[in-house]
Amino acid sequence: MGATVDWLRTTTPGLLVLCGLAIAVLLIAIIKVKLEPFVALLLTGLLLALAAGLPVAQIVGTPLKAGESLLETGFGGILGHIAVIIGLGTVLGAILERSGGADVLTDKLLKSFGEKGAPVAMGLLGLIFGIPVFFDIGIFVLAPLVYVAAKRGGRSLVLYAMPMLAGLSMTHAFLPPHPGPVALGGLLGVSLGWLILMGFVCGIPGFLAAGIAWGTWIGKRVQVEVPAEFVPLEPAGNGLNKADDNGEIEGTGGIAVVTKSPPSVALIGAIIAIPLVLILGATFGYQLLDKDSALLQVLTFFGTPAVALLITVLVAFYLLGIRRGSTVQELSTITAESLKPVGMVLLVVGAGAFFGKVISATGIGTALADTMSAAGLPVIVLSYLISCGLRIAQGSATVAIVTTGGIVAPLVAEQGYSQMSIALIAMAIAAGSIIASHVNDGGFWIIAKYFNRALLQTSRNAWSAKEAAVAAA
Repeated sequence: MGATVDWLRTTTPGLLVLCGLAIAVLLIAIIKVKLEPFVALLLTGLLLALAAGLPVAQIVGTPLKAGESLLETGFGGILGHIAVIIGLGTVLGAILERSGGADVLTDKLLKSFGEKGAPVAMGLLGLIFGIPVFFDIGIFVLAPLVYVAAKRGGRSLVLYAMPMLAGLSMTHAFLPPHPGPVALGGLLGVSLGWLILMGFVCGIPGFLAAGIAWGTWIGKRVQVEVPAEFVPLEPAGNGLNKADDNGEIEGTGGIAVVTKSPPSVALIGAIIAIPLVLILGATFGYQLLDKDSALLQVLTFFGTPAVALLITVLVAFYLLGIRRGSTVQELSTITAESLKPVGMVLLVVGAGAFFGKVISATGIGTALADTMSAAGLPVIVLSYLISCGLRIAQGSATVAIVTTGGIVAPLVAEQGYSQMSIALIAMAIAAGSIIASHVNDGGFWIIAKYFNRALLQTSRNAWSAKEAAVAAA
């Protein structure tokens, strides 16, 4: 028994077996036992650390000092990086939603592209609105608008839903401020500016291929009617919602508009662009300007993701709220409501980072690096395959991203890759995390509810939609 334990803890094959067993336990805990991913990741990380023979003081610290333990540094390191960003990004998305931004964007895009180009308009809507809002929230907000487009066009709901879902899926996996990409920035040590740049470079081709090209092809061959219970209100005037007697806009499908007139498309686009421009400005400024430059210091301060998003949220508060008649109390209520779901997301990401920290401490990362060197398998390929496996097995894209990032982080650190190369590895992880959506994915059931009542049809349509960015790797 002792010899077997020593083999598991000290040899490359043994460490790889230990890592494989830990991942198997994690998947069984989530899939079979139905534990929350946060609890499963925390439990598996502790078991792996004990099985690998790490000292208890290193794992959890001592009764007098725990600040340098794997448990606290694993959680604290990543949460210090992402908590503010995810929180502010969530608030921004809520303000844009409540302002009626989705309505005006949809109306503008449908007018610009016409009836034949409506599927492309839906795809761009998902792409644009998906940047500041979570995937499931995006579906809740945009589904009624897809119903409007499908009713107007008189064609299959799939033709209009697929591009929109592809846009939401791509931004969810590839672009900050979504939890997965932000977590990868901290785990792999790559700036969010490079993640944004490579996210667009890698994600847009996948969106066009799977959302527009594939969506158009399959939408003509799979006929799905708009569910009778979800028939939307017809637009009145230039908007997609009806106006009440006071001139205020009544939301459809859960869209709550808190202003007396919808904001302009230019205003919504400008607000969404503010954090992207500030972050990219800091990233390119660091590459092009002298390190002692005063301009670089300014760009770095305002381009720090937390500062950039804080500025954007304050601008949105004023332009979409205060200036349009909302009170500070109403904005505070919207903020509080939007942040309620964020807690579990942060716990999952923190637990995933702890799991990755344990893997690094056990030496499994070095063992994987040696194995890959012998087999000639590039890190980017390994990253994609691990992410695919985790996604298919347990369903959550965020869990797949964070867990894979923790596993490959030691490999990336040892190779000394450039920021652009690390960002491309992150894109491979992101692409793998949204492959093959099926019944263990919450997004699958959301799509089933809003776009398909038959499970067989859902499998066919939702699977393809959630694969939207896989080709981008």
